[in-house]
Amino acid sequence: MKKKDVIPTKFLWVDLEMTGLDPAKDVILEVAAEITDVHFKTLESYEARVRQPKDVVVKRMQQNTWWQDYTKNRDDFLKNLEHGKPIDEVEQQLIRLVEKHFGDEPAILAGNSIYNDRLFIKAGMPALDIKLHYRMLDVSAWKVYMQARFGLKFGKPEVHRAFEDIQGSIAELEYYLDWFKKHGDKS
Repeated sequence: MKKKDVIPTKFLWVDLEMTGLDPAKDVILEVAAEITDVHFKTLESYEARVRQPKDVVVKRMQQNTWWQDYTKNRDDFLKNLEHGKPIDEVEQQLIRLVEKHFGDEPAILAGNSIYNDRLFIKAGMPALDIKLHYRMLDVSAWKVYMQARFGLKFGKPEVHRAFEDIQGSIAELEYYLDWFKKHGDKS
């Protein structure tokens, strides 16, 4: 079966917390992954902090003003940097998770603004990237359409922690799908 012909039976939800949005300069601080079936039932979850050099993290956080609004997260990440795992260890654990649940089937990556997370995966975890399908399920595409077409806005909490953000992404997609069930042809 060709990669393009794969009909997904599961999704690999991923969220990364990084020092910023530039994979050439910024680093991954936290990774969460959740495997769900197509009905969003959780099959397995994974979370890890990533060990990074403190001087690099501090420099990038100072250059990205976004962190000024999330001082609690910033301070927590800085305090716990030494407790993280090396990125290659995180990558190997994620590969084992993908192989366990997807076998030879390429995993469909899912999440909010997942393209940016994919750029960081390509840059920092290239062996994992090979295990991923080229198609992705991006909840933010749904958000753009639902806001533009129906004026719908989902009130997702702005936690900016990897696992919580995955839960918010799944809840958001379920919200849009439920809306279609209720309003179907009436719109």
